Amino acid sequence: MYTIGVDVGGTYTDLVATDKTGRTVFAKSPSTPADQSLGVMAGLDELARRLGVTRAAMLAETDRLVHGTTVATNALLERKGARVALLTTEGHRDVVEMREGLKPDRYDLRTPPPEPLVPRERRLGVRERLKADGSAAIALDATALGEVIAEVKRSGANSVAVCFLHAYLNPAHELAAVERLAKELPDVSVSRSSDVLPQIKEYERVSTTIVNAYVEPTVRRYLTNLERSLHEAGFKGSLFVVLSHGGMAPVEEASRLAAGTVLSGPAGGISGSRRCAEMLGIPDLVPFDMGGTSTDISLIADGEASLSADGMLAGQRIALRSLDIASIAAGGGSIASVDGSRTLRVGPESAGSVPGPACYGNGGTAAAVTDANVVLGYLDAAAFMGGARPLDRAASEAAVDRIAKALELSRIEAAAGIYKMINLKMADGIRLMTLRRGVDPRKFALLSFGGAAGMHAAEVARELEIKRIIVPTVASVLSAWGMLTSDLRYEVSRTHYGTGRISADEVRALFAALEEQAAGRLRDWFKGDIAIERSAEMRYGEQVFEIDVPLGDLDLGAADLVAQIEERFHRRHEELYTYASPGQEVVFVNARVAAVGKVARGSIDAGKASSAAPCAPRGKRQAWLGAWREVPVYALDDLKPGHSLAGPAIIEAETTTVLVDDGDCVTVNPLGWLDITLR
Repeated sequence: MYTIGVDVGGTYTDLVATDKTGRTVFAKSPSTPADQSLGVMAGLDELARRLGVTRAAMLAETDRLVHGTTVATNALLERKGARVALLTTEGHRDVVEMREGLKPDRYDLRTPPPEPLVPRERRLGVRERLKADGSAAIALDATALGEVIAEVKRSGANSVAVCFLHAYLNPAHELAAVERLAKELPDVSVSRSSDVLPQIKEYERVSTTIVNAYVEPTVRRYLTNLERSLHEAGFKGSLFVVLSHGGMAPVEEASRLAAGTVLSGPAGGISGSRRCAEMLGIPDLVPFDMGGTSTDISLIADGEASLSADGMLAGQRIALRSLDIASIAAGGGSIASVDGSRTLRVGPESAGSVPGPACYGNGGTAAAVTDANVVLGYLDAAAFMGGARPLDRAASEAAVDRIAKALELSRIEAAAGIYKMINLKMADGIRLMTLRRGVDPRKFALLSFGGAAGMHAAEVARELEIKRIIVPTVASVLSAWGMLTSDLRYEVSRTHYGTGRISADEVRALFAALEEQAAGRLRDWFKGDIAIERSAEMRYGEQVFEIDVPLGDLDLGAADLVAQIEERFHRRHEELYTYASPGQEVVFVNARVAAVGKVARGSIDAGKASSAAPCAPRGKRQAWLGAWREVPVYALDDLKPGHSLAGPAIIEAETTTVLVDDGDCVTVNPLGWLDITLR
């Protein structure tokens, strides 16, 4: 019996299968952006071939397939989502443009505001009004609602976001509007704020609901088609989708809360990183995931990744909880260019998988990072993808030559410049996740994964004064592998409305209701034991933002329950901002509960330390390390636990290459993973 993880990236689709014995097999297939399911099904063919079975036989023996997708992400980035109409309280249709009254760069007077996903003519006011306590000030006007629904039909909208004022406290008006929309416009998708994000703060609620309405038809169509294709191919198990918070959910739930899939793929990488921290006994890691199109960076501290409700993508606010991930436009396909001032730039444009870097031979002519790595000798053009997809070295040289000519440099100087620029860009991304948050990266190890990371990890780490790098054997597909370690998860939240300090009885009532709701919903998908995670979003009285305070082991029956919660808030505030103000009023804003269904995790058996002689290189080749050097080349499969070697060296696997700098030392740990100590 197999479990399969599938991660669709911008350039490659990664697939991992494990069986009940712990055997792990992985494969890669070029992504197909026009229809991601084509790349998934082609990848399943390759995965089956590597398992030595037919695709139908493999799928028939697969009980769970976990999928990370970029469908929602691409729809937002490329502005190719649904045609959305917004139904909101009369007089409040412009909140989506008023936003929070802030600009990303408050000193840049020329910064244009982000273009809203719903133009003003499709933002429609409905006569109704709830008070701040949820009671009705103006009843929902049935005539006005009918006129607005008729306007939605005339507008050609195929998706509707319904977001009425204070609906997080009382969804009655929204439910009535949705019921009527379903009757009169049955083919139109509907997202309501009291379902998507039932909590205080109007802009966040409106924006998140609009994003959900914008991507939901595309996500639902893709997942439904993929599920159908899998079943037609013989799959009889369950298809789950990884959500941005790192948990997984069935197709129907992922489609309903489509905005929760915008970080689906990277979230699998964080799940895998947490699993790595656990297996290695290294609680503090900087996950560094460099693929073909982007680099995703996060932080594992004390074995845990942080969750945040401050998400932003393509200028749109998404206030659903997600793993804290910084994604930057830096990958193997990042294109190098020279601007009018003869300044070298790398990215943000990417060659993707089609046409890809020049060396792919698909018609691309721009010099990409992968082309620079070929010119510098880091990549063996003949052995790329195990020799199944040889690279065109001459095309890389021609592409880099055009950059060199524009800069009046030699070919090797231009390639080295591209390599240096992308490394500095990625190091800056790690600084955003560490130094700017008061975290010293020198106390962390760099977890290098993604197909391209191994060639850049040492220089990125050196730039940050990080002294240790871990490269798992599953590095090139760690996000897909990590999806197999994801738990089922269903999150609910509720805003506390009241004046003055919250009482212990109110806390207990809030969490009891949320736990019943979350656990009840999860039991529809999961029959095993369910764990409950509690947290609260709190602030000081004069603040305008909240922080998330974990309340996992809190005794809800304690006599001093509220005092304990407030003490945890002070402590958490000090951890985040280096100070606390115990004398100030503390406001309890949102209660949050996650019901978690733990899934069985496969294990990787630790190998025995090698008693044989040191591993011999398979060959040597010229590589640029400040000067041309003849560098020994090792096969990752030949390195066994206990082996060690010193740089310079190149370590190759079928789907990744690791560059070891002069003076750096590599030890193969009991898992067979590379543990690199920098000089």
